[in-house]
Amino acid sequence: MERRIDFSRERQMLCGRCDHRWRVDLNWVDRWEQAKETCPGCGMTCEHEDSPRVTLDSGDPALDDDRVAQFSWYHTSTQPDWPTRDFDPAAVLTPKTRRMMGGEQRVAEWAARQRAKALHVGTYEAAVHNMLRRIRNQADQRSQFSLYRVRLKPSVVVRKEWLVDPSNFVGDVGLDEVCPPGVDLARYLNYHEDPGGLSLALGRNAIASVQRIAVPLPDTWDGGWVRDAVAALGGVSDTAVPTTGKPARLMRPSSSRAVLGRELGALLAGRLPVNLRGQFASAAAFAEGEDPEQWARRTSGLFYLIDDPARVLAALDQQDPREV
Repeated sequence: MERRIDFSRERQMLCGRCDHRWRVDLNWVDRWEQAKETCPGCGMTCEHEDSPRVTLDSGDPALDDDRVAQFSWYHTSTQPDWPTRDFDPAAVLTPKTRRMMGGEQRVAEWAARQRAKALHVGTYEAAVHNMLRRIRNQADQRSQFSLYRVRLKPSVVVRKEWLVDPSNFVGDVGLDEVCPPGVDLARYLNYHEDPGGLSLALGRNAIASVQRIAVPLPDTWDGGWVRDAVAALGGVSDTAVPTTGKPARLMRPSSSRAVLGRELGALLAGRLPVNLRGQFASAAAFAEGEDPEQWARRTSGLFYLIDDPARVLAALDQQDPREV
């Protein structure tokens, strides 16, 4: 069962001081984060420790324990076989790294901790947010991502109460920290990806099957925009122009083509919801020496992950489920 996908939907706010609840659009949230708005109940700004934050929408259908397993959930990853069967995080460690970690016993302990981490799935919107965040913050701009649609086992046991985002600063959650014995998954309020949406922390045994597509899809781009962008980029120089005012060794000169490519990406980002624009502009950044057509196709494909998710879901529908 699919839920309505809406990157621009209103969010619900809850004030930590006066318990006032109200609904806002994303532009209000953007102004709030710049201390240009206040709580309607007590006048508090975002600078206070107990200031209002995005909270769950009380109408979220996934708050119904009995319906959690009926919905489709999503995940983005650079792993082409997520969740990896017989996952061995130590397999990629070199002998030198193993020695630096303290030897095989320490490596085995570290690997056990990695395997004990919860998996994360969420809304379609959260999966796209996650991909853009990784591209921006983890140097994954040239990595091939996959989008996974996850089906849960009908028999899963859901933790009764939802949690505030339990992830640490790198996004990790120990499965046994949120799922006591006999519980397969926990719902949590996601602050970072699709803020205000419900995500799940779960073990691989809670997953029945996944469907996978590589993203962005090769056929989900706007031919007109791609054609115009390629023509514009082809009309300017790809030779780096030396800058003035600072020593050349401190600044890498940009070509006119790279500057224009970044401007085109920023203009496309401006058509998206405000909370996605910065991440999208970073993901769409034109690199020196990049092929204009490949860049334009990829950038347009990223845009249509957000602007036309129905085409993406249709592509997932064509994929045979892989049992986990």
